[in-house]
Amino acid sequence: MFSELEGTLHRETIDSVLLRDNPLGDPHVRPLWVYTPPGYAESDDRYPTVYVIQGYSGQVEMWGNRQAFRQPFIVTADQVFAQGRAPGCILVYVDAWTAYGGSQFVDSPGTGKYHSYLCDEVVPHVDARYRTIAAAGSRAISGKSSGGFGAMITPMLRPDLFGALATHAGDALYEYCYLNEFAKSARALREYDHDIMKWWTDFNSRVSLTKEHDMSLTLLLGCTAAFSADPDGTPRLPFDPRSGVLVPELWDRWLAWDPIRMIDRYADALRGLRAVWIDAGTRDEWFLDLGAEAFKDGLLRIGVPQERISFELFPAAHGGIDYRYPLAVEWLAHRLERSS
Repeated sequence: MFSELEGTLHRETIDSVLLRDNPLGDPHVRPLWVYTPPGYAESDDRYPTVYVIQGYSGQVEMWGNRQAFRQPFIVTADQVFAQGRAPGCILVYVDAWTAYGGSQFVDSPGTGKYHSYLCDEVVPHVDARYRTIAAAGSRAISGKSSGGFGAMITPMLRPDLFGALATHAGDALYEYCYLNEFAKSARALREYDHDIMKWWTDFNSRVSLTKEHDMSLTLLLGCTAAFSADPDGTPRLPFDPRSGVLVPELWDRWLAWDPIRMIDRYADALRGLRAVWIDAGTRDEWFLDLGAEAFKDGLLRIGVPQERISFELFPAAHGGIDYRYPLAVEWLAHRLERSS
């Protein structure tokens, strides 16, 4: 696999202390892929790092999937450096899969300490084993969809670690990207006595993703576990499953994680970013093009200089935008600090 790379892909594992005894019983030994650029082995140079996180239902091994007429991101990212389009960077492909399909990269009693895992275990692990420049100005995070959400919030929460980001159609402006999904889910749960855990039992008893609403209910359950779980880990839907009426105290917990609403709380951290890439398709089914606009506008409002932001809406829906990923890597690579 990937014999055409001019850099090197190192496929290893990390044994996480923080993910041991997680609420869903998911593995605490996780795959971790680290890419080193052409010339890495022949020099003693240190390199900036770009952490890559995935959308909902993504697993690290899926970076190896080939689509018809397209190359996987592992290859297109390698070409950025092999063709001299940008100076070399180390890329780190992080796994945050859960039994529900994802973690939203936050710490939660419903899924586990995935934000701490990323920041307090994966980053030190990589810095100890590879010639990184271990400074926030030399470290970026990039992702799409739920990964784009994670890429937006992580530098807010940990500006000591991450000084740049790229978000491709990242979850934001929750009143548009989630409320319509809640209505559809309330209808779908009629078949399960309005109980999402009854649906979950059914889902696990058969071939997955064979019913119309499986993917949307999986996303709902996973986000509920991330954003509005009880202290004992029980997911609590942010709406009445019969009528769809919002439960304010639970919906407010979701809104507290909306990157648009987080901007003012974390303004100082955001003003310290070296580079912010924001893009989305103009036909995005979750209206994340509007979220992208709102995130860009919010950054400008709090004083992030225009020249630090790359913003583009392009003709596309939510899927099939993987060709955008290496563009962001190239742009970030030119803006990350090359000395600590």
